[in-house]
Amino acid sequence: ARNMVDNFAYLIDTLGFIPNGTRNYYLSRSQPPFFTLMVTALARKDSMVLAEYLPMIEKEYDFWMAGKDVIEKPFEANKYVVKIGDDSFLNRYWDSSVTPRPESYKEDYHLADDLATQKEKTDLYVNLRAGATSGWDFSSRWYAEEDSFESTNTANILAVDLNCLLYFMENQIAKGYSLKGDKQAESLYREKALKRKKLIQETFWVEEEQFFMDFEFITKRNTDEFTLAATYPLFFNIATKEQAEAVKEKLIAEFLKDGGLLTTLKNTGQQWDAPNGWAPLQWMAVHGLLNYGYKEEALDIMKRWLAINERVYENTGKMMEKYNVEDISLLSGGGEYETQDGFGWTNGVALGFKAMVDQMEGQ
Repeated sequence: ARNMVDNFAYLIDTLGFIPNGTRNYYLSRSQPPFFTLMVTALARKDSMVLAEYLPMIEKEYDFWMAGKDVIEKPFEANKYVVKIGDDSFLNRYWDSSVTPRPESYKEDYHLADDLATQKEKTDLYVNLRAGATSGWDFSSRWYAEEDSFESTNTANILAVDLNCLLYFMENQIAKGYSLKGDKQAESLYREKALKRKKLIQETFWVEEEQFFMDFEFITKRNTDEFTLAATYPLFFNIATKEQAEAVKEKLIAEFLKDGGLLTTLKNTGQQWDAPNGWAPLQWMAVHGLLNYGYKEEALDIMKRWLAINERVYENTGKMMEKYNVEDISLLSGGGEYETQDGFGWTNGVALGFKAMVDQMEGQ
């Protein structure tokens, strides 16, 4: 774990961010900012680890916030940043290149074939690249029109999960400066985190739906997509008790299936939609629920997820990248490539859940 964090720290130190992959053609886009969470995991045994990696955490934060000072009007964007009000900013997924993705050039080129103008094609390429930046490549979460992959609109959407990650980053930078004894810098980042927390509450909570939902800043309204990204405010303790209760009710009533939690409620043929479940999102959801005292529900999700992991392993001899949680007799599918064998997140979450179930049931 230390070696992986050191490798990511080197990438941030030399490039300013962690690319979507360590190939030259990924240098136009970042991975979602999970680096701070990795450092925090290492710091569980030694709190000074956070201070050690603080320069890289702050450098990555500066990358995500770069260009905000030149935005003049609310709901205008520059790079990864969108201005919300006077001195108020939230973030989007984005990519600086305007061509088809090199790793999926043919697919992107043909998807844009029917678009009338070069600007429409360029916009689609940017939105597809931004979808890859999000990690959710691809999902109805990013569609501007129902059942329309070519309407992928990622770069025009303020993403609830991304902004929760940046809130956490601001809090941890404040904590790192506290460890170093720099009260002024600590106070500055505490204020940033508090401001973002308030913006997350105001921007992403949809009272009518009782759920956290992304915000389309061009139309200035929330999207109508229900996704597991709504669990991030619970994972990071941003949600109120009432909001957590409402999200929990929705998860149990609509997302929970025999094999665990669906990623979204729509089956579009994209891999980050129903019927697929993904290990990292199960992890975020379970810990989010536990943060608010929902032990029984968290335990149920973990047991269902472990059961499908073990059933597929018994049948195939493999752990999988993702699972069909809706029909546990079938493997997962959809997306641009065949379901992959293994994945560290599947293995790690399975081991983590097994330990947690044993501990909770032993209490």
